[in-house]
Amino acid sequence: MIEEPFAKGDSFIHNIDPRLRIAAAAMLSIAVALSSGFATLLSALAIAALALVAANLDWRRVCGRLLVVAGFLILLWLILPITHRGYPLYSLGPVTVTREGIMLATQITLKSFSILALLIALVATMPVAALGNALGSLGVPGKLNQLLLVSYRYIFVIEQEYQRLVRAAKIRGFQPGTNLHTYRTYAYLAGMLFVRASMRAQRVYQAMLCRGFHGRYIPLQTFKTGKQNPVFAVLTLSALVSMLYLEWT
Repeated sequence: MIEEPFAKGDSFIHNIDPRLRIAAAAMLSIAVALSSGFATLLSALAIAALALVAANLDWRRVCGRLLVVAGFLILLWLILPITHRGYPLYSLGPVTVTREGIMLATQITLKSFSILALLIALVATMPVAALGNALGSLGVPGKLNQLLLVSYRYIFVIEQEYQRLVRAAKIRGFQPGTNLHTYRTYAYLAGMLFVRASMRAQRVYQAMLCRGFHGRYIPLQTFKTGKQNPVFAVLTLSALVSMLYLEWT
């Protein structure tokens, strides 16, 4: 199964209703994405950091997730300052670094880290089953919800099938290279993987029908209103209003 390193815990964030966390993550992420003022973006980054602290997560794993975005941001920092038009700050031959390019790269960096940190703190701290149940309660169409849950469950199974086919090819002496035989072998492998995935899907669907499936999952988890939920709602609204105030003023 896919790892859920942040889903287990007993922190303040972990005890919040998943529906509230999803709504808070959506509202704050949209507010951050539509903001442009540096005061707003810095406050959003501070709010995201506080959410990570409240979730009591392993900082090494969190930094590992944040570094995934770092490669893309480094590419932006290499391109935007010299391609975006604006007031020139530094010139080296035909290359000119502009102030507007640096500001745009900084805005994108702050937005990326803030939104990713918010999603880690608020969404990644719940199991995928709870995420699907909460999305269904929030009005997400049932088919999309079922697609999410089934994909999560069987991505690992399909990966196992792929590894089994690769081992079978190696046992038969297959050595990849830049030739027609390699391309044909990988094409056969991909086609066989789709065939096996389709056969597995049919067997799973038949098994679900035998167990009484009628187009809707019956969740085993019930959401309870705890004392922390009103506090979290007030804190979220306060953070959202503060960001909007900083942006508009």
